[in-house]
Amino acid sequence: MRKLTPVFAAFIVLNAMAVVAAQQTKTTGVIVTVLDINGPIGPATSRYIERGIKAAQAQGNRLIVLQMDTPGGLDTSMRDIIHAILASSVPVATYVSPSGSRAASAGAYILYASHIAAMAPATNVGAATPVSIGGEPEQDKPATKDKPAGPKPEPHEPGTAMERKAVNDSVAYIRSLAELRGRNVEWAEQAVRGAASLSATDALGKNVIEFIARDLPDLLAQLDGREIKVGQRTVTLATRNAAVTHVEPDWRTQLLSVITNPTIAYGLLLIGIYGLMLEGYNPGAVLPGVIGAISLLLALFAFQILSVNYAGLALIAVGILMIVLEFFIASFGALGLGGLVAFIVGSIILLDTDIPGLDIAWPVIGGVATVGGLAVIGIAFLASRSMRKPVVTGAQGMIGESAIAIEDFTERGRVRYGGELWNAHASAPLRAGQSVRIVKVEGLMLWVEPL
Repeated sequence: MRKLTPVFAAFIVLNAMAVVAAQQTKTTGVIVTVLDINGPIGPATSRYIERGIKAAQAQGNRLIVLQMDTPGGLDTSMRDIIHAILASSVPVATYVSPSGSRAASAGAYILYASHIAAMAPATNVGAATPVSIGGEPEQDKPATKDKPAGPKPEPHEPGTAMERKAVNDSVAYIRSLAELRGRNVEWAEQAVRGAASLSATDALGKNVIEFIARDLPDLLAQLDGREIKVGQRTVTLATRNAAVTHVEPDWRTQLLSVITNPTIAYGLLLIGIYGLMLEGYNPGAVLPGVIGAISLLLALFAFQILSVNYAGLALIAVGILMIVLEFFIASFGALGLGGLVAFIVGSIILLDTDIPGLDIAWPVIGGVATVGGLAVIGIAFLASRSMRKPVVTGAQGMIGESAIAIEDFTERGRVRYGGELWNAHASAPLRAGQSVRIVKVEGLMLWVEPL
């Protein structure tokens, strides 16, 4: 027994330590699903959020946290996410995090639509004006002798009817979300009309958000015991020490995110066009045609989802066609340069949006344009050099070449040239086997003279 006493004592101590550790790490049994929104909001993001919210509901999770850092995104994708939030039977908390992040443009709408709005220190929210249809109103011109000044427009009102229609629609949308969640309605309108923005502290003071949290555990601790209205029922959150599950995008979402990246879609379009061109120049090569067809189909799928300006797409097609025609038509570079200009302009206006991250990178356009310009210059150089060289094929290439008379004749006879027998007209009598020079070609008749 004396020998076993230390063993029992150690066993009791270890058991006590395990109990304490278990109490310290004990969770409430509530599972919190965390979904990340990083970068521009596009079709891939909306698909990922919609699937994440549906999965959390199916698993019986008690809270969904959208951890956000976005400059904005496409209107259709934003509305898809908001539809999923409003239809969710699980409370959704949008948390602008980590410090230095932002919920700009589309992110502000999603923040307002969520059941809970929170921000980390040193973050900001706002600037929700629809930039794709925005633009500064035309300034009033000063009064002149012939034309007095017209009435001044309302502040922050866009210039055209279409712009006012879009802005007013956005204002009504964000106001409805603010009224639904009991948040600051007036500032929401300012964020759309005047692109107003707030820091986390100001947002809390103006009733735009409910919490400022250092990190996710701090947010869950503050949410513990809070009552949230979800649909027609009230839910009391028990989130202290809750188990947190981070849901990563699946491979389909990742693939969609890659091919709908504007720069990638633009590259796929070029690969598809040039691949089919190479297959047309070299029938039977197969590989360029296969790669080109797949790339072109993926590009068209991406452009169907993205906000494409089809005038830009048409300009790119016309530009490439003109560059190709430069190979076959002697335009002295006019077609090539015109095609290059059309290609560059089409690339610039291809995606009809000013949203950061949803446009084609300028270095990519510049690189492609540079390569195209060098190709046109190279074609022009090779063409000019070939024009200065003597003709070596066809009827013109035969002039000055040597032939052999195969019989004696004075004016008309036959000569051998290049292994072939030709009818010949001689300016002087010739003997069989005599060498002659070709001076003229008319149809199937060679005009020759003795060497």
